[in-house]
Amino acid sequence: MAPRPRRRRHKKSSSSVAPTAVTQPTAVTPVPLTLSKPGPSIDALGFYSLDNNVPGLSQLILQKLNMKSYEEYKLVIDGDTPVSGFGFRCPREMFQKMEDTFRFCAHCRALPNGLSDSKVLRRCKRCRNVYYCGPECQRSDWPAHRRVCQELRLVAVDRLMEWLLVTGDFVLPAGPWPWLPEVVEGWDTWFSMRRLQLDAILAAVLGSHAMTTLWASAGRPRPDPDVLQDSLKRLLTDVLSRPLTLGLGLRALGINVKKTGGSTVHVVGASHVETFLTRPGDYDELGYMFPGHLGLRIIMVGVDVATGFSQSTSTSPVEPGTVQLSGHRGLYHNFWEEQVETGQTAHPDLVVAFHPGFHASPDLMEAWLPTLLLLRDYEIPTLMTVYSHQELAASLQILVDLDAHIIAYGANPFSSLKPEQVYSNPNKQPVYGSAYYITFLGSSCQLDKRQLEEKVDGGD
Repeated sequence: MAPRPRRRRHKKSSSSVAPTAVTQPTAVTPVPLTLSKPGPSIDALGFYSLDNNVPGLSQLILQKLNMKSYEEYKLVIDGDTPVSGFGFRCPREMFQKMEDTFRFCAHCRALPNGLSDSKVLRRCKRCRNVYYCGPECQRSDWPAHRRVCQELRLVAVDRLMEWLLVTGDFVLPAGPWPWLPEVVEGWDTWFSMRRLQLDAILAAVLGSHAMTTLWASAGRPRPDPDVLQDSLKRLLTDVLSRPLTLGLGLRALGINVKKTGGSTVHVVGASHVETFLTRPGDYDELGYMFPGHLGLRIIMVGVDVATGFSQSTSTSPVEPGTVQLSGHRGLYHNFWEEQVETGQTAHPDLVVAFHPGFHASPDLMEAWLPTLLLLRDYEIPTLMTVYSHQELAASLQILVDLDAHIIAYGANPFSSLKPEQVYSNPNKQPVYGSAYYITFLGSSCQLDKRQLEEKVDGGD
């Protein structure tokens, strides 16, 4: 009988956690989104936290989008509520409005409406990303800005190029891997494997009408072809980082993907942006990573899962060689009680959390605690990712305090290569999606008890 998840006061583990080395044609079937009780919106908490560094920034962003609240914005994006005035007359207006949301002084944090008549926000000519209200602020800020200026230049290009993914004008490489999966250990080998196909795709995108229209509307000069090509590659890694990181977890934790009935992965804490922009084909690459698999179910669970994510009338079970995506809106421990324990949803072979962020605030930790205890007590193989080494250290400490048995942690070979600007603090070092990973299984207490039982059995 499986142990019940329990709430209790946890003692800090006295044992240290050492790094552990990790040995390193698909169809996608969408199935319906299911609903559960709502929980705290992590996306909304993150949005309004922008005001901590730049007071009024959240309202400036909503104003540029003709929105009254973040919740209204999400409803419109999901297609639930039409709002008068939302939308753009042309691409040029859209890109200008988007750029306006970054217009605040990086040094004194002044917004446009807070400037005197004699001041105007001007962009750094090197990175074309951050703004200053005058020469004094720019000079004072240079010691901090010089460390990130070149990286923020990449961010500014990627921010515009991302539109080609939204419109579908940049199509990802597809098809079975021509190399043995075990040879592909990270991006270097992945790019080598896909080189011929990718070269043709990149050349077509660079010469496309969509690319010409984008830069004619962007309000800035078009960069050189090699700059644009590098940006497309970074965007590609950002899209494929999640499915390939799922594959890393399946590999590292020894999950059998050839068991009858298929394998199930639960993605917990799934965000609105993650699910709203995810297309079924984005996870094809996971299937190609495991040729001969007998079906992979990917169920994304979170309070911010997009309404229209993977909705379909199809209720057919997962079939060999297919990757099936579905979504469930709600907290994971509620989803477990309502769907998994009742047998309506398959028990997970692996649970993955991309950037859970429970280290960041007491509110998030409170929301995540029941799920972390459930994963630990049911001994479910779990992988989570974080943005930085600092987050890695903080998350590891929390898991150790919860007596979780850490299997491995380290740099993710399939981390996104697209730098992410800290919106309200642009001179903070950019981060990279899923830069580090942690895997854990069960609790250290359960492990100690099992070792003791084995020792006793061995002595009989």
